[in-house]
Amino acid sequence: MNLPFRFQDCLSRTFGRKKTLIAFAVLLLLGTILGLIFVTTPAIYDYHITVCDRFVNRVCFSDRSVLEIFLERVLGHTVLLLIVTLSGIHLVGCVFPPIILVFRAYTLGGSLYIFFSVYRFTGALIVIGLYLPIHLLVDFVLCCAGALSYARCRRFCFTRHDWLMLFFDFLVLFCFLLVIGLLEMLLLLALFHPIGNIF
Repeated sequence: MNLPFRFQDCLSRTFGRKKTLIAFAVLLLLGTILGLIFVTTPAIYDYHITVCDRFVNRVCFSDRSVLEIFLERVLGHTVLLLIVTLSGIHLVGCVFPPIILVFRAYTLGGSLYIFFSVYRFTGALIVIGLYLPIHLLVDFVLCCAGALSYARCRRFCFTRHDWLMLFFDFLVLFCFLLVIGLLEMLLLLALFHPIGNIF
């Protein structure tokens, strides 16, 4: 397997779908705005408080090792990547990428409000130093997977070649998720966790 070629091929096909990527970016922006607008609704506010508390307590200021957090976070993002990648095997599956992206963006918008209004300075540090950059990087990977799925959905024939192409696309994007996970782990060590809390 020529891995550099796979990376180049995957990225060239992804950025060849500029309109799809722009559409996903608009969806992310709209979802974030809606999250900011509707976060004060009682039930939604409680949900976002729970999400932020869990992130602060289980990720930022947790007694768990950063390696455990890394594995947990990468696994969660990989499940989303797998769903978005597999959505391209049939036209009907193409509803999943926008749903996942809008939901993530909606949660992002509400969480930003909570972090800044409830956690104040600590929340701002978490958002700027960890939460927002990692969230946006994962969203970008999911947008790339969605663009590839949209390109694939009309011509996927369930042949060995098509399955191999799908597998290599997933593998390339999974490698990016691993890099993002490692970056998050380094940021946790630098900003929130003691150095001795690696394992």
